[in-house]
Amino acid sequence: MLEPEIAAFVERATALYSSDHPATTVNDERATYERFAAAFTPPLPEGVHTHDAPFTSPGGQTVMLRFYAPARRAQSNGTVLYFHGGGFVVGSIQSHDLITARIAADTGLCVIAVDYRLAPEHPAPAAHDDCLAVTRAALDERLPFGPLPRSLQLAGDSAGGTLAASVAMRLRDEGVTGVDGVALVYPLLGIEPQLPARDTQANAPMLTLADVQRYGALYWGAGVKDRALAAWTLPLEASRYDTLPPTLAIGVEHDPLCDDARVFAERIRAAGGHAYAPVGAGLVHGSWRALATSPGVQWMHREVCRFLTGNAAGRP
Repeated sequence: MLEPEIAAFVERATALYSSDHPATTVNDERATYERFAAAFTPPLPEGVHTHDAPFTSPGGQTVMLRFYAPARRAQSNGTVLYFHGGGFVVGSIQSHDLITARIAADTGLCVIAVDYRLAPEHPAPAAHDDCLAVTRAALDERLPFGPLPRSLQLAGDSAGGTLAASVAMRLRDEGVTGVDGVALVYPLLGIEPQLPARDTQANAPMLTLADVQRYGALYWGAGVKDRALAAWTLPLEASRYDTLPPTLAIGVEHDPLCDDARVFAERIRAAGGHAYAPVGAGLVHGSWRALATSPGVQWMHREVCRFLTGNAAGRP
């Protein structure tokens, strides 16, 4: 059953989408998504300041970054790289401004949002490559924001959860250290959503199984035939789950992706690692935007903030 406040959120979201013109192109879909996101985005929290700057990877790709400085930046003891959701097709640093700003405000951590390339113009592994390049630059202190706190964590929602988990696993495979934690919210982690939610929540509000499959096809193509690409870009296709950073993977009850978080955490724990996978009862995919009204989303947000602040504080 939907939490009452989430039922109201779904009703409002549905009305916003239905009042817009039908999206006939990917650019139309992106514009509609940005208008939807803007309707739930308040002004920046008091004391939080932003600065946008371009970053160019060693491969020559330029992406925009947005830096969120908390009220007491000088006392901040950590940095979070945030990868936004949107199925690799829609979304931006602006569409997720509510989430990234509140993380900075409520944790005191510096937050950097990454405006990675989108599909179908840039298919897999373009988004992964961009996020990996930014993470490497953060670890090497090459981002355009001056000195940052040494503790670095990765976070993301939905497709951004795919990116955060994939980057952490790729760096582990390369023997690169320095990522202190990974926080995922309703992440997509496999070629197909995991059972039983794949079937029981196939027609969930806000995100259906058909939506997941459509976005996946736009990013990866009809199927991921290249096993190396699958292992790099889909965390549940990896061959090992050991020696990963502490991981928080939150699923939400009414979402075909709900069990992706659970299965990922189970594999990490089976390999001797630390992973926690709570489920947001009564919540839907994308519900972080209901932070102002939903007790369940407020719980979810506190879990993310508690995890991030705890890992940053625990760094020597």
